[in-house]
Amino acid sequence: METTFSLAQLADPAVAESEKILRACVHCGFCTATCPTYALLGDELDSPRGRIYLIKDMLENDRPASEKVVRHIDRCLSCLSCMTTCPSGVNYMHLVDHARAHIEKTYRRPAFDRLVRAMLARVLPYPRRFRNLMRLAALGKPVAPVLPKRLHAMLALAPAAPTAPPLPAGRIVYPAEGARKYRVALMAGCVQQVLAARINEATIRLLTRHGCEVVVADGAGCCGAVTHHLGKEEPALASARANVAAWERESAGDGLDAIVINASGCGTMIKDYGFMLRTDSRMADAAARISGLARDISEFAQQIGIGPGPRSGPGKDRGLKVTYHSACSLQHGQKIVAAPKALLAATGFAVTEPREAHLCCGSAGTYNMLQPEIAGRLRDRKAANIARTAPEVVATGNIGCMMQLQDVVGVPVVHTVELLDWATGGPRPEKMSPAETASR
Repeated sequence: METTFSLAQLADPAVAESEKILRACVHCGFCTATCPTYALLGDELDSPRGRIYLIKDMLENDRPASEKVVRHIDRCLSCLSCMTTCPSGVNYMHLVDHARAHIEKTYRRPAFDRLVRAMLARVLPYPRRFRNLMRLAALGKPVAPVLPKRLHAMLALAPAAPTAPPLPAGRIVYPAEGARKYRVALMAGCVQQVLAARINEATIRLLTRHGCEVVVADGAGCCGAVTHHLGKEEPALASARANVAAWERESAGDGLDAIVINASGCGTMIKDYGFMLRTDSRMADAAARISGLARDISEFAQQIGIGPGPRSGPGKDRGLKVTYHSACSLQHGQKIVAAPKALLAATGFAVTEPREAHLCCGSAGTYNMLQPEIAGRLRDRKAANIARTAPEVVATGNIGCMMQLQDVVGVPVVHTVELLDWATGGPRPEKMSPAETASR
């Protein structure tokens, strides 16, 4: 794609990067074939190619974002399916991130929109604030149907049961069982440790059982994805810097073999820290090192070779039918496709995938709260495809997908690591009742 940015514009590193990305696009339209919003809406401007044209025009002419541009960029899920499909290697992720930051700086949203987005940015990354909000949301569920769509969507996702307390502040160490083979930092997350503390618990059990010392580093917190995808650059960069500093301190002690992440959206973000902080002379090298250490739990489990446990023997729940839902941030963002399925199969599960496995379920971070209508249509489409596989349980690698699907698929939705933990000697996932597996 030909561009006409001025030398003055290209002096801005963000513009220079976007110009390089735009030049890589050859207008082929392969991206439209796998874009969820284009599949639903059929509007060229709701496809990656269409959004690229809008972004190019906005950035090249250095103009404030218009309502039209904002509408179509806001509808993008950042699922990154287009990047998997693109034959030219267009880094759409970095381009749309730049566009969102430009929108945040140049466009004044309606008051209610600003309020909702500010609330998400100031609450979700902070586990204690988020837990308190979930308690209030549970009380508000009865009136949800009469509220505006966005508030209704937020309340619908709130758990009915009390949420788990966040991890205590400060450094926490979980020693390896037996001889220590590896030392890893666990990304504890923010939303996940409130809504599904069991995921971190299963991860810790699985890792320590296989010779890993697991450390939750002092000072590590939200990965920054929530604010980043809202276009709020500075809070996102602040989160990235805090995490890099925390993990660098930990690595400087006894070293780290990996930073293990069990929320794939966080993993995609952390693996991008090197790019995000590339112009930060103080932190660029450290950020690149941290990105290089980041591993999804399935990626690291495959790397160290998790072994069979008591449940993996003949006649012990062997062949439980698992439909694996591949989170977009895992399959498209991190390019991890085979590892989770291979691990599940190796530990005794019968694994299948739904049709249109490349399409997003509609969760996409805060998307299901900001764009509830489109998110709902994608959720229902995904649920219908899952139902055709007749699963006994659905496994996925991201808390957002779990929350999005848990009430619509008719079977338990669990994290992949919960099944791997169970298969290698851990407890049955709490979402799965004994009756569901008694005959296995």
